[in-house]
Amino acid sequence: MIICFLVVLPYLAFSQEEAKLYISFNSSSLQTAFETIEKVYNVRFSYYDSFLGQKTISLKREKRTLTEVLSEIEIQTNLKFEVLDNRYIIVFNNKEETDIQELERVVVNSYLTRGISKQKDGSYQIKPTHLGILPGLTEPDVLESIQLLPGVVSPNETASGFLVRGGKMDQNRLIWDGINIYHKGHLFGMISPFNPNATKAVNFINKGSHPRYGERASSVISMTTNSNIEDDLKVQMGFNGINVDAYLDTPIIKEKLGIQASVRSSYTNLYQSVTFNRLADKVFESTKIVNGDNPSNDFRFLDFNIKLNYKPNTNNSWFMSVISIDNQLDYTVNNAQINQSFNDRMSITNRGYSLGWDTQWNANLKQMTLAFFSDYELDYNYITSEANEQTSDFEKRNLIFDSGVSTEFQQTINTNNTLTFGYQYVLKDVGYIFKNTSNLEFILDQDQSIVQTHSLYANYEYRNPKLFDVSIGARATYFDALKAYRFEPRLLVFKSLFKNVKLQVSGEIKNQIISEIDETVISDLSLENRLWRLANGDDFPIINSKQMSLGFIYTNNGWTFDIDNYYKTLDNITALSFGFLNPQNSQFNLGEQKSYGVDVFLRKRFNGLNSWISYSFNNSESTYRNLNDNNAFTSRSNVIHSVATSLSYKISNFQVALGWRWQTGKPYTQSTAGTNGLEFIDGINTMRLPDYHRLDFSSTYSFNFSENQRLKGKVGLSIRNVYNKTNLISREYLGNNDLNNEIEVIDKFSLGFTPNLMFRLYW
Repeated sequence: MIICFLVVLPYLAFSQEEAKLYISFNSSSLQTAFETIEKVYNVRFSYYDSFLGQKTISLKREKRTLTEVLSEIEIQTNLKFEVLDNRYIIVFNNKEETDIQELERVVVNSYLTRGISKQKDGSYQIKPTHLGILPGLTEPDVLESIQLLPGVVSPNETASGFLVRGGKMDQNRLIWDGINIYHKGHLFGMISPFNPNATKAVNFINKGSHPRYGERASSVISMTTNSNIEDDLKVQMGFNGINVDAYLDTPIIKEKLGIQASVRSSYTNLYQSVTFNRLADKVFESTKIVNGDNPSNDFRFLDFNIKLNYKPNTNNSWFMSVISIDNQLDYTVNNAQINQSFNDRMSITNRGYSLGWDTQWNANLKQMTLAFFSDYELDYNYITSEANEQTSDFEKRNLIFDSGVSTEFQQTINTNNTLTFGYQYVLKDVGYIFKNTSNLEFILDQDQSIVQTHSLYANYEYRNPKLFDVSIGARATYFDALKAYRFEPRLLVFKSLFKNVKLQVSGEIKNQIISEIDETVISDLSLENRLWRLANGDDFPIINSKQMSLGFIYTNNGWTFDIDNYYKTLDNITALSFGFLNPQNSQFNLGEQKSYGVDVFLRKRFNGLNSWISYSFNNSESTYRNLNDNNAFTSRSNVIHSVATSLSYKISNFQVALGWRWQTGKPYTQSTAGTNGLEFIDGINTMRLPDYHRLDFSSTYSFNFSENQRLKGKVGLSIRNVYNKTNLISREYLGNNDLNNEIEVIDKFSLGFTPNLMFRLYW
């Protein structure tokens, strides 16, 4: 019934006359004007940045239709517009003859909602500041938005723990202004650590990635901040049920130098809202912390970023970017009956720095150079005390120093042909240790490795709207410490079969040298129990991924139908027996994984109404040496069926969205009671958790404080799990790290009914 309601209702909508809305500009840049028009009239522009130049627009405040606004801009700027499907506006320069097919690089605009588009290269582009409403979110969480796309699921219901086409969490590469990011979530992954108000664009690639992208076997999430120097000061401030934040973007030297900065912090040390309590309940359930009552307990986060943009002339631009992500936990639980206390202390920081230079050598040759450094550190202690004296201390440390330089050249040969080639050097220094101290210090596991990589890559693009678009490239990498070479070909073909039907074919090979160890040792905090380590060529070889896909896209009169089939293999993946550390058998087991599936997406728009439904099928099997008698078994990450659907409506400044998710439960290894406790005799991942489903709601309203002031406001309400469904999302086994301890079954459940409020100011 819910699916029928969400999908069928918008088709009952009727058309409306073109609305007249208040709008005004005072010598505003065209980019600023376009952004305002997109928000006011719910449309989407497509244009070359070079068309805009230094053009400005001025309009007196009065009610105008979209057609009237575009006509006035044409008069003032000598630009031309073509409107498709009453919503998508292509910008032409009267001085140039530009083919509409060449200009329009977007295949599907407003893929889920406004601000998400699908590109010809198969990637998805998300613009958080332009993002329309999504169910369950009052503000555009960067990673949560990606999880609504076909082929992406989060079985653990976290922002950071998402799986792409059967891959693992650590196979998704996160990049912020060219910086590799290793810590993926605040509050143990419940929200993403990237401030959406500071993020200009997000490029999500799940297939056919450009050869400039290496290092991970599954997907790429590349985030960039604003590279333009604003004409005027822009400020935002806001808060919700979890954090407060502020954003500033201002010119220092007009058209030459600008700075932008953002900061976001939790306020749980001052006040713990209903929203935070719901998230904390999920994070700490089935742990000692959930029963703790200590007012001095500390659980907080902070992130900030700063960026300088410098444009000395029209052909050169520089930027310097800094990002800092900080999470702190210090919880103590006292058990008066046995006179014991348990103290969890955790500090996770990820700081990054990047310096970039782009130069246009001539009309056809562009160079982009980047240097970056990423510093990740995890420090964790689980301390047990008895009668106020420490009896044991389990320690866990993880350090990553990741740095590199790269340069890329883009040569436009002619209208139809483009050549890209580049070089990258990366140094990764990674160390970790598991250590337990009771009477004596005992090191459970440790490693320190350094790997330098040199990569050369090239990509050739041929574009011919009458025939096809093809992108063919390759990446060659040498791993110095491992004395290993890897060659990675990439292919992407795009062809219009009929007027409204497009074909997409892709193939790629990728390699990965850094991955996470999924261990559960002593600590109850399993959500953050994964440490990064480097491949060493022996028990941890380089992970290899191969993927092929074939799909079709149909678009016409507000309808979009997108279907994509894929087959993917992963070689040299590692796992511990049953996923946890066993003192009698703690070696890592090598294996492979095979996945195939299909992603389907259907959308229809009716003026202010937007509805969509997506379905993903995935079948993943793993085979490991010395596990399950060397027979294949269902992969732990395998979610066979996943459905998401949404209905949203926008009228003037008010938006509302309702969305429903359903997916099959994760597989797990069944235990049986034996004479010596729990035993595992039925094979690996032979059972599945119950199906998962929930209903989410969101609503926002934007307003001006007065007609003559720049100060604007926005309020919002979201509710996750409206009908308070209790979903079993994980079954784990803990407590076998010491032979004297029995194995325990730990069940984890989803978020319950979770409201969240938001308020923001803009000027």
